Parts: sequence; structure tokens; C-alpha cells
Amino acid sequence: MNFKVTGLGLDKMRLDSPQSFLDTEEVEEGEDQQLLEPEAWRTYMEHRNVLREFLTSDLSPHLLKRHHARMQLLKKCSYYIEVLPKHLALGDQNPLVLPNTMFQLIDPWKFQRMKKVGTAQTKIQLLLLGDLLERLDRGRAELDGLLESPDPRPFLAGWGLVEQRLADLSAVMDSFLAMMVPGRLHIKHRLVSDIGATKIPHIRLMLSTKMPVMFDRKESVAHQDWVSLRWFVTVQPVVPEQFELRFKLLEPRTQQECTQCGIIPVATCTFDVHNLLPNRAYKFTIKRAESYTLVYEPWRDSLTLQTMPGPPGGPAPSRLGKPSSPLTTPSER
Repeated sequence: MNFKVTGLGLDKMRLDSPQSFLDTEEVEEGEDQQLLEPEAWRTYMEHRNVLREFLTSDLSPHLLKRHHARMQLLKKCSYYIEVLPKHLALGDQNPLVLPNTMFQLIDPWKFQRMKKVGTAQTKIQLLLLGDLLERLDRGRAELDGLLESPDPRPFLAGWGLVEQRLADLSAVMDSFLAMMVPGRLHIKHRLVSDIGATKIPHIRLMLSTKMPVMFDRKESVAHQDWVSLRWFVTVQPVVPEQFELRFKLLEPRTQQECTQCGIIPVATCTFDVHNLLPNRAYKFTIKRAESYTLVYEPWRDSLTLQTMPGPPGGPAPSRLGKPSSPLTTPSER
């Protein structure tokens, strides 16, 4: 690992020359220099520059903050098995089997076993990513403490260990970046059952990631007896997606109010929930609809909205809660 070293040229400065502009750090460095011979001092400053450059570029606070944000995003993603065909051998005249056709050839029981493997691999991968990020945080704190050490001699004497620490942290960073992308699933079992004379297609399984579905906090609004909800996905899918919207009344006061809940399949990113009780709090949850290839979905977004108070002398809450009319209607926007 090569580091760019920029010398400060302190060996060419006369410490007894008048320099009224010396700041506190320069004065402290001048005092430290008196502890070392000129050659040792030059080596010490070169090593400090190497360490400072590593902490401001390879392991900067801004970079670590960005990785923490990406880690939090990965914890909210949905993970799927993606079934992809391999290219057939050269000269093979059989057409390429499409993914939807391959699902007809895959043994369902064996595919369920592979889904469990995918779930375990995803959980392990997220745990390893969290551990690697903690190691980078600890390494940053340790190296930053070395720069603040008042005595240059221990720093100089232990530079070999510092170099090894820099190399180790660089390797940890490389592993972290490589693991950010879901990888290939290891197939331990044959997924395609014997289909007679037909050529068994070559299949590869990959873990794929879908960005989380999140409520638009600014556009989701509560009214007196209905709410208008809007949600989005940061990366728009090529194919329209199906969603599952859940809602429930928080702290129901009667048995009838307990019916103020439900699960609604939605094919758009907007929906209006009607016939709610005024001046009450409701919790809404949004997620993608269940999929055959889903292996892990640890998080779903939720939103709590308070409906507006009703007019004085308005209908009693018990009448508003009667299931005489449909509780929800789709948005026309």
C-alpha cells in the first residue's frame, strides 16, 4: 500500500527565528522537536503526514458517515432470489429458457430450501457489514488518538505496528465495499427435477435488492374523517409493483372501534382511506405485496396521523364507526 508523503520542511526552519504568527500547534511541534534528533524528527513528521492523509482520505469522517447511511438503507431493503439462465453451450440449438419458464421446471420444495439459504445468507451478510463498519469506526478512533499523543517517541518506535494497522483497515474497507452488493447464492441442491429427454437448463441464483418503500411525509395528510396517503420508492422499478397498505385505530375505546383496521392491496403509490373517526390517531404501514421470490424483508415503513376534530354537535363516533358503508375507497388522483 503506497501513501503519498508531503514533508512539512520543518528541518529547514530555524526554531529560534522570530515568528510571531506561530499558532499553538506549531509551538507544541517545536517543543516536541527538541525531544528528537533532526533525522528522527523528519521521519516522525513524514509518518504523521502518512497517518493524517489516511485519516482525511481513506478513513475520513465524511466517508464513514456515508457508509453508515448506506448501512441503514440496506437494513430497510427487501431481498429476493433472482433466477437467471446461463448461456447455453456453443452450438446448442435449444432456445434460451426464460425465467418464468424455468419456474415451471424448478422443484418447488427445493426452491423453498434455497429461499431459506438466501434468508440466512442475507442476515449473515448484514451482520458482517455491521461488524466491519464497527471495526472501521474503532480503527479511526485509535489512529486519531495517535495524532494527539504529546510524546513523539512512542509514536516513532511503534510505527511498524501503525503501518500494519493501516494495511488492516484498508483491507477491512475493501471487504466492506465488496460486501455491499448482494452476491451469488451457492446451490447445494439440484433445483430442476428430472424432465426426461429435455435438456436441463443451467440456472444461476442471485440475491437482488429492492429499495425500501417509504411514506411521503409531506404529501400524506389527515382530514376530519379520511386520510390521503402517498408513498414512493427511491429507485423506480421497471415493472409496476403491488403494495400492501395496513391501517388501524390506535387506542380503540369500544369493541366496535376495534374494527377500524384493515389490509388493503394497492397497485398505485397513492390511496385515500375514508370513514375514519375524527380527532383520533391512526397508524398506517406500507410494504410490497408478498412475492414468491422474497427471502428477507426486515423493515416496513409506518406513519401515524391524527384526524381533524369534527364539528360541534356532529355525529357520535359510534355511528361513524358502523360498517354500513365501505371503509376505504381508492384515490382518484
